[in-house]
Amino acid sequence: MRLSPPVALSTASVYPEPVAAGFEVAAELGYDGVELMVWSDPVSQDVAAVDRLAQRHGVPVLAVHAPCLAVTQRVWGADPIVRIRRSVEAAAQLGASTVVLHPPFRWQRRYAAQFADEVARAGEYSGVALAVENMFPLRRGAIRTVPYSPGYDPTDVGHAHYTLDLSHTAAAGSDTLAMLERMGERLTHLHLTDGSGAPRDEHLVPGRGTQPCAEVCERLVASGFAGVVVLEVSTRRCRTRYERTSLLAESLLFARLHLQAAPDPALS
Repeated sequence: MRLSPPVALSTASVYPEPVAAGFEVAAELGYDGVELMVWSDPVSQDVAAVDRLAQRHGVPVLAVHAPCLAVTQRVWGADPIVRIRRSVEAAAQLGASTVVLHPPFRWQRRYAAQFADEVARAGEYSGVALAVENMFPLRRGAIRTVPYSPGYDPTDVGHAHYTLDLSHTAAAGSDTLAMLERMGERLTHLHLTDGSGAPRDEHLVPGRGTQPCAEVCERLVASGFAGVVVLEVSTRRCRTRYERTSLLAESLLFARLHLQAAPDPALS
């Protein structure tokens, strides 16, 4: 029987609660680990503090999301290359196998010119996979802009490792299964979430939108996917910890259900 991939909780899924709450909720619900989102929360930027949380709650860090959002451009310094390298160092220190990265913004011209080479070099040096994530265009009325260079689909460029985000495929109007096929064996990381197809990043509980979340999970298991599945779900509108935990428990149940490995007929 094939083993099911580990299921982790993104610490961004408990926002606006702090990163410590991500470890608490992951431990309470039985997630296999967390993906650390490095952002404005000072604890998320402190590797030693994060390691203490992991030890205290018995929840390992399985991946690190680099501070590459528009709102985290000053976290760990203004130089995006330095932020990549610090993310890789953090992952190595925490025992995480993957760093999640977004493509450069168009205004980051020097960074965009260096990005592919730096991603390849850093991965070779550290042994940590740098998995570039698919993104989406921005729409305002009839105006559509692509803020990423050279685009929002990393398979157009080619990298050794990819992260597939199903909220982003929904917002982009991409063919999710076709992107899954293009990523192929280079798919290292999955952000299991959902979207309605509206032109915005929704990060819905999987199964509540239009994306083929169940089929993606089942295809990964059938292919022997060796990466990590991360629930990256927006709970920012929840008023209480109970509401937040309920959504994240539902998300975990969806993942466990659809990531079950089918029995090997030869062993029946």
